[in-house]
Amino acid sequence: MMENEGLKVKGMYRVQITEDDKFVGDSGWLENQIVNLGFRWYLAGSLGAVANSSQVSYVALGTGAAPGAADTSLAGEVEARTAVTAATSSDSKAVRFTATFSSAGSFVTNTQPISNIGLHRSVTDGTLFSGAAYASSNVATNQNVNVTYDISFS
Repeated sequence: MMENEGLKVKGMYRVQITEDDKFVGDSGWLENQIVNLGFRWYLAGSLGAVANSSQVSYVALGTGAAPGAADTSLAGEVEARTAVTAATSSDSKAVRFTATFSSAGSFVTNTQPISNIGLHRSVTDGTLFSGAAYASSNVATNQNVNVTYDISFS
C-alpha cells in the first residue's frame, strides 16, 4: 500500500420538505460531519463487535448549528426522531439511510425552523453518529420531511 492511500469515510445528505406531494424545500446534497464518538462506537466498535457499539437506526432534525467533532447530541432537536431504512447493494461501498417525518405522525406540533440533521442509534438516547447543518427552513404541521443520507467508503 502506498503512503497516501487510506480508507476515507464520506457522508452526504439531502433534506426535502413536501406539501401535497409537491416539493416546497430542498437542502440539495451536502456533506456531513462524523463526530468522534461516531467513529468510535459506530465504525470501530461495530467492526470489533465491542460491547456498547452502535448502529444507525434513527434520524433527528433540529434547529441548531452543525455538530462539532466532540458533540454527542444534535443541538435544538425537534419533537421526535424517526426510524431509518438502510440499504446497500452487493457491490457497494456505501449505505443509504432514508426516512420520512410525516405530518400524520405529528412530528412537529407547530411551525418549526429546521436547520440541522443527525443520525442516532435509538429513538430517545444514543450518541450522535454524524450530523450537519443546512440553510434554515420552516416546516409546518401539514408538511412532510424526506431524508436521504449516504455514508460511503473509498
